[in-house]
Amino acid sequence: MYIGILRETKTPPDKRVPLTPEQCVEVQNKFTDVKVIVQPSKIRCFKDSEYQSLGIQLKEDLSNCDILLGVKEVKVTDFIAGKKYLFFSHTIKKQEYNRNLLQAVLKKKIQLIDYETLTDKEGFRIIGFGRFAGLVGAYNGFRAFGLRNNLFDLKPAHQCDDLKEMYQQLDAIKLPSIKIAVTGNGRVANGVLEVLDHLKINRLLPEEFLRITNPNGPVFTQLLPGNYVCRKDGSAFELYHFFNHPEMYKNCFHPFTGSTDLLMAAAYWDPKSPVLFTSDDMKKDSFRISVISDITCDIEGSIPSTKRASTIDDPFYDYNPETEELEKAFSSMNNVSVQAVDNLPCELPKDASLDFGRNLIDRVFPGLFGKDIDGIIERASITKEGELTPTFSYLQDFADGN
Repeated sequence: MYIGILRETKTPPDKRVPLTPEQCVEVQNKFTDVKVIVQPSKIRCFKDSEYQSLGIQLKEDLSNCDILLGVKEVKVTDFIAGKKYLFFSHTIKKQEYNRNLLQAVLKKKIQLIDYETLTDKEGFRIIGFGRFAGLVGAYNGFRAFGLRNNLFDLKPAHQCDDLKEMYQQLDAIKLPSIKIAVTGNGRVANGVLEVLDHLKINRLLPEEFLRITNPNGPVFTQLLPGNYVCRKDGSAFELYHFFNHPEMYKNCFHPFTGSTDLLMAAAYWDPKSPVLFTSDDMKKDSFRISVISDITCDIEGSIPSTKRASTIDDPFYDYNPETEELEKAFSSMNNVSVQAVDNLPCELPKDASLDFGRNLIDRVFPGLFGKDIDGIIERASITKEGELTPTFSYLQDFADGN
């Protein structure tokens, strides 16, 4: 069985890889009937020579490979008919910009296995870059706070060689007595918490966080859905009821808008769910949040100041609550400063790739290369033999152009 590592072709360039050079060797040793071939690339965080030095073959033409691995979407013109592909396709929410990609996959009878849909038997995702989105998102949040208040100037994360250097940058700063709120409890939020724990910031329960006005040193609280939404009919909050019926809930985040200096938004948001706060809420004198690191980056979603994604090279912008318009970053203390980079893991490509590849080897490849006993590959396959699989049949009208 031949496995091909694709060259990333999206713009802006993505330096991440599904497998590091050492992991390619590990795959061949662990799965003895598997041979890994790498398509040459000038932009990867690992050089072609690093693969070659470990005996991994470089080859432009991957047509003899059975399975092809990438990170971001593959160019439609590059698809090889009849193959298995693994990458983030960004099609399962009917993303219009990738309609032609799904159509090409069906036409060429490709088995598309989307990383985002790889789940265990309980339905929980088993792979992704969420942890590194949280790590870098938290770092960028502190960087924005330092720049806005002329306290410190952290080196951009993408200029750090690795996570270790990023932590060294944080270790050199002194935070004032600020109050930080983190939303969510998934991979992204856990990445944020790693950074806060590294800095030994004192953690408070939500009710303590609201009660303490002027803490002795920086503090943070983690907010779960039950802390920021409540039932419209007054019934008790139930997590799975909220997941299944988000439209039956309303916003109850308001107390935290007057108690938070830095918001790190790391919670998944369903468009049917209530927003965290509105643009009118941001106009109120009681609105205290001055910096928002919107790690989930839902454009005009749960956070009204996220009106566009920012970039790694230009990660910050200001939101003017009065005009509801965007302005230059840190241009006025009356504005809210926003971090909204939508590809945060790309700032630490080596570490993110290492973590991603580890999960592939341990949790995905046994089912991909052998018997799919737990149905991991079956559940994650969006298309097969030129048709949508039953789980993803809801995409048929989208694929048909409707």
